[in-house]
Amino acid sequence: MNLNQVTVPSLNVENSIAFYSKLGLQLIVKALPHYARFVCPDGDSTFSVHQVEELPKGEGISIYFECADLDETVSNLIERGIDFYESPSDRPWLWREARLRDPDNNHLILFFAGENRLNPPWRIN
Repeated sequence: MNLNQVTVPSLNVENSIAFYSKLGLQLIVKALPHYARFVCPDGDSTFSVHQVEELPKGEGISIYFECADLDETVSNLIERGIDFYESPSDRPWLWREARLRDPDNNHLILFFAGENRLNPPWRIN
């Protein structure tokens, strides 16, 4: 299997389109007011948002986007007006991460993990 797409809920798809476009995703489907789909700038994965009447309760959804040049990407996004609640930092699980939320409070984590993405020292063989 290959992961094709992740879909997150949104109260306002049009606001999500503006946010994710600013983040660097390329809009490929715009079916307002209910749905939008993007292609990620690297690889062939897609990402979509769909309109809901109510957002999930609790911690919600976390989406990880890998960036080879994490610190530079975060800096560029801040210049474009994207707010991060955690700046890039090294994590105990050997990833470097920065954290933000989309307009619907979904957790977004931009990260760089290098070899540790799939092969951390504790990987089961």
